[in-house]
Amino acid sequence: MTLTSIDAGALRSVMTGFAEALSSHREVLNLLNVYPVPDGDTGTNMFMTVESVVTGLDELDPDPDLGSVAGAISHGSLMGARGNSGVILSQILRGLMDVVAGSGEVGGRVLADGMASASAAAYTAVMRPVEGTILTVVRESSTAALGAADDGGDLLAVAEAARAAGGEALERTPELLPVLAEAGVVDAGGSGFLLLLDSLLTTLDGRPLPAPPEVSGPAVGPVGDSHPSGQDGTRYEVMYFLDALDDAVPAFKEAWDSIGDSIVVVGGDGIWNCHVHTDDIGAAIEAGIAAGRPHRIRVTDLYEEVEEQAWVRDHIDDGGPTDPVDCAVVAVANGEGLRQIFRSLGVGRVVLGGQSMNPSTTDLLEAVEAVPADEVVLLPNNGNIIPVAEQVDGQTSKTVRVVPTRGVTEGFASLLEYDPCGTADGNVAAMARAASAVLAGEVTVAVRDAGSEAGAISEGDHLGLSGGKVRVIADSLIAATTGLLDAVVTGEHELVTLIEGADADEATTAAIVSWLKAEHPDLEVETHVGGQPLYPYYLGIE
Repeated sequence: MTLTSIDAGALRSVMTGFAEALSSHREVLNLLNVYPVPDGDTGTNMFMTVESVVTGLDELDPDPDLGSVAGAISHGSLMGARGNSGVILSQILRGLMDVVAGSGEVGGRVLADGMASASAAAYTAVMRPVEGTILTVVRESSTAALGAADDGGDLLAVAEAARAAGGEALERTPELLPVLAEAGVVDAGGSGFLLLLDSLLTTLDGRPLPAPPEVSGPAVGPVGDSHPSGQDGTRYEVMYFLDALDDAVPAFKEAWDSIGDSIVVVGGDGIWNCHVHTDDIGAAIEAGIAAGRPHRIRVTDLYEEVEEQAWVRDHIDDGGPTDPVDCAVVAVANGEGLRQIFRSLGVGRVVLGGQSMNPSTTDLLEAVEAVPADEVVLLPNNGNIIPVAEQVDGQTSKTVRVVPTRGVTEGFASLLEYDPCGTADGNVAAMARAASAVLAGEVTVAVRDAGSEAGAISEGDHLGLSGGKVRVIADSLIAATTGLLDAVVTGEHELVTLIEGADADEATTAAIVSWLKAEHPDLEVETHVGGQPLYPYYLGIE
């Protein structure tokens, strides 16, 4: 049965399907990314942007109306946008939802007008629009959608016209952007956007989402003397949210225009998501202070990312090591920083998942089959995933064993005992002993009112958890984290590992480290950037 209009439920399905498609295509999109400097990982940034949308949709009432769903998509994409590609995608979704929210239901005409609004919003967000990117793909898709609607086409006809034109535009992106032609790839952001249209068509008539294609990724040149990784252009990506009056933003953009490029600023009504590439981090932040209040500041060294991507392409084949080993490790994690740490510790394959996003047995099985080893150890790194992981051994001819890690810090510790030349049984015993020596903790924010052994919890409270129990309820992130550490750290402990999530910031981390040094001067403290959503800090105490 083909839908003739999109209601609230169908719109929600489109976004969950889009997230699913971005998840499966994430590595492919990451390898396509070449312009203008590898800006984080395009696939990861787009996925995390849409993941934020899906999280917001899950928090709606059980039977929301179309306007509520459209509003949640707009807000979630703005607040969750990551990287240049994610910020542009958020503006595309916001432009589309501006039209959808004002309609009773979405037919062909509304979809076409929404896509035109999405294209216009995307171009407005970018300081210097560049053709041959996602902007071109969205624009040509919207033009085709308008033409189909003007000809009287129904919803399916408009969607198919948009997808066909977008696909053709994507194939032409190397003709418009020489860097794509040199690398032999199409635009990564445009490829990601087309998955939104694919998900729309899946919702309309049930056709399957496309499987990720085989790609080798763009070539990365040798490391040069003048620039790390042989890269030209600005070195740092700076992103933050800016609380500022709308009329202060034009001057803010001009200030950024004088110090950087790849400028994208989206939002309105006092809150803006801002992205720039620059060599002057201080000036980028100072411009925000002059305009309003910057917060959740994130700085990425783009040259280091190029080196990481080159290493991955040299050592990873579809996510796993190219050289066979006797025993490989598959780990579950959610966050680019966590993924990089696990890889550096010898993990052959990282499956996306964690709190609020548990992978299936099939997801884990595919990873197990992909690693070049007959014996495999699984690190679920979450209590909810352990039972799923334990089902994998019975679904494959390989020998699969599970170390029952309930958090990523336990997973990190277990890998210190990993022997790629050993057996699965030998590894799982040694790795489990190492994991059990770690006291794990987590800090998050309550999403609803509840009771606990620590007291009454209100939505928005900061919570410190350990051993599956709420140990601390606080009104701030730093209070929850230091309170949890105060509750669990003893004189017998020697090391605290602090892993920053997406919602942590450098100032809070520095304050926590200072508190630890003052309260426990003999402790060694390590900090890592994990990038995990929902949990600002993971803790490991040994």
